[in-house]
Amino acid sequence: MKADALLNAYIDLNLLVLAGALLWLAARGLLRRTSFGTAYGPQLRLLNGMTVLLAATPLLVLALNASGLGHPPTLSDVLVSQYLQGNVQMSASQFETLIGLREDLVRDLSRGYSLWSQGAAFLLITGAAGSALLLGTAILRLRSALASAYLWKRIGRVDLLLSDNTAVAYSTRGLWRRYVVLPTSLLDDPRDLRLTLAHELQHFRQRDVEIAFLMECLRPLLFWNPAFYLWRRDMRMVREFACDQALSTSRGFDLRAYCECLIRATERARRTPVFLSSRSPSVALLERREIHCAPLLARRIIAVTEQRPNGHPGLLWSGVAAAIACAVVATAFLIQRPGDWSHDRIMLSTIVNLERMAHRSAAQTSLSAFNGGFVTAAN
Repeated sequence: MKADALLNAYIDLNLLVLAGALLWLAARGLLRRTSFGTAYGPQLRLLNGMTVLLAATPLLVLALNASGLGHPPTLSDVLVSQYLQGNVQMSASQFETLIGLREDLVRDLSRGYSLWSQGAAFLLITGAAGSALLLGTAILRLRSALASAYLWKRIGRVDLLLSDNTAVAYSTRGLWRRYVVLPTSLLDDPRDLRLTLAHELQHFRQRDVEIAFLMECLRPLLFWNPAFYLWRRDMRMVREFACDQALSTSRGFDLRAYCECLIRATERARRTPVFLSSRSPSVALLERREIHCAPLLARRIIAVTEQRPNGHPGLLWSGVAAAIACAVVATAFLIQRPGDWSHDRIMLSTIVNLERMAHRSAAQTSLSAFNGGFVTAAN
């Protein structure tokens, strides 16, 4: 694949993540005005679905374009059509330069002739390589932590491990098996052990570990994109809220004991350094921010005690998910590179050429008038 094609796919992915973050912020703002703002389970499923869709949409667009089913109009095509209809007040040359900024950027970066393009390419490659290296280091540390723990029990495909090197329980997985790592200190408190284990097993039911793996794999491609970190932060927050709420609906759940368990886990984690990196593809009982920031832990306790809306409005959430999915797919097609020269683009190119000829003719007329006036004065 050519360098310009790779750059365009890279730009498309970053633009899609930005568009997805804006859509999520808009949906979250609307939900907070209703009683469904505290329904974190459906919100998590929406976020997980959007994450998979954002990662897969560039490949989907490439497959549709390669299948020969036609090329839908891009944003550039729409802007050209609006210009030809007289809805954009701008000279043809300036407008052509504006809509060609992306093509110029991709061409400069792929060829690397200018100094700024070489610097930008160096920063992108260095940042991606550094993020990939840190991710690899985090995975190696995770493997080392799993190897140093010892097997306690097995529940189907889930291995329960005990470790002396961690103060916070966490869950992760390999290709075939799943792992829950528990601090050995929990053996002294059977109630906290039961609640912590239920919390980590709920993460498996929500597919949180798989989504965490996907997010960390996307980091080297999105390391410079602020929308990625906003997306990741909100997903982690909603993930824990949804997990806590799901446990609170189970029979015999003691809400007060669970909140006290979170507080005691925080105290233990503050006394013992957290072993795993924040880049580790795992899901912990407590995030690093919650351990060192009491207001975040308080928000989590408030969320688990909030009243949820009555009923199961599956139709509403299906409609929201369908609307966001359609918006993401439409955005993916709009930000694509324009195809072959269309009738509108030929018309725009003709207008640009006529405008340049008019400017050249006017300049020559002015120069002839100036030279003629000078000769007359000399006579």
